[in-house]
Amino acid sequence: MITTTSFTSCPSCKSNLLSKVMVCRDHTVSQESFEVWECGNCQLRFTQHIPVSEAIGRYYQSDNYISHSDSGEGFINKIYKLARKYTLQSKRRMIATQTGLPSGKLLDVGCGTGAFLATMKQANWQVTGVEPDAGARDKAGKLYGIDVLPAPALFSLPQDSFNAITLWHVLEHVHDLHGYMNQFKKILTRSGCLFIAVPNYTATDAAHYQSNWAAYDVPRHLYHFSPKSMALLASDHGFSVKAIHPMLLDAYYVAMLSEQHINGKGNLFKALWQGTRCLISTIANTKSSSSLVYILEKQP
Repeated sequence: MITTTSFTSCPSCKSNLLSKVMVCRDHTVSQESFEVWECGNCQLRFTQHIPVSEAIGRYYQSDNYISHSDSGEGFINKIYKLARKYTLQSKRRMIATQTGLPSGKLLDVGCGTGAFLATMKQANWQVTGVEPDAGARDKAGKLYGIDVLPAPALFSLPQDSFNAITLWHVLEHVHDLHGYMNQFKKILTRSGCLFIAVPNYTATDAAHYQSNWAAYDVPRHLYHFSPKSMALLASDHGFSVKAIHPMLLDAYYVAMLSEQHINGKGNLFKALWQGTRCLISTIANTKSSSSLVYILEKQP
């Protein structure tokens, strides 16, 4: 039985200009090491020799995946949950601003336990969520009364259904990258917006931590995006980049995890310093942010 797959061409642009750039360790679950390669054409980085979709589930078996577990245990998870209250409202405002709508129909892909869906529902949006993890879907129902669909249901949703489609740190996990992008174009309305938040490996903190940068998160993160690679992927699927927004607090969360990767214990002072360095850099240049939200619209 085949449990891994290897890329002989870029999973985004199909170029053969590939090179190995580093080896990263899975600090969260398996302690295994995985190679990270880069495409010389589109600048996408990707994890090589990845588990196939049927075999990757065991790499998610950790309470550190708070979007699925909703765990409040541990210092970092407590900080995450405090920051989430701010970021949920920030996302809500972003969607209203970019779509120009006070309410509408929204799809959240990889919605986890449903916190963002609940926020948008309270703002009078009609919400739909899809999520591969059955436990997370169950928690969304118990916590917020939201009936979340399993991931395959995405491809049964009707054309021109949604004014906004959101993926908050989800696209980097998806095996069927092009299938998902094609489906987003189909189900998004003509004037709708696609919001894709992903880590940015060209960020200031990524350059500092190198292979210990927690946002590589191998092998769960299959792809590692740069602004160039996202723009080219969007264009290949009939989208253009309308705007790019930084996720300012992500740098602190990623820095705390990265410091743990270095010594197994972490260093709060160093994490705060590196997070602040990244924040200052982002003020000068948005594209140096640890995580970026790309707002895509359909090309004319």
